[in-house]
Amino acid sequence: MTKLEDYLEGIVNIFHQYSVREGHADTLTKGDLRKLINKEMANILSQSKDPDSIDKIFQDLDADQDGQVNFEEFANLVITVLQTAHENIHKP
Repeated sequence: MTKLEDYLEGIVNIFHQYSVREGHADTLTKGDLRKLINKEMANILSQSKDPDSIDKIFQDLDADQDGQVNFEEFANLVITVLQTAHENIHKP
């Protein structure tokens, strides 16, 4: 497997690590998302300690407004974080 393939599989595995619950596999609740961000993205999303920030992130991600974040919605967070990281690399 290539390095990129390893990273992509890692993103899927992280999502599954936090989204496995009885009756709701493959979705994140607000609490699940909070745990994931605080543990896996704490250095990137420093505002994650602020409960209002997590609420806003969750609300923005939950496109279908079903009270859960599915993998596609989670992928939007990953894309946003990647874009920001890319922009930051190019800042003087």
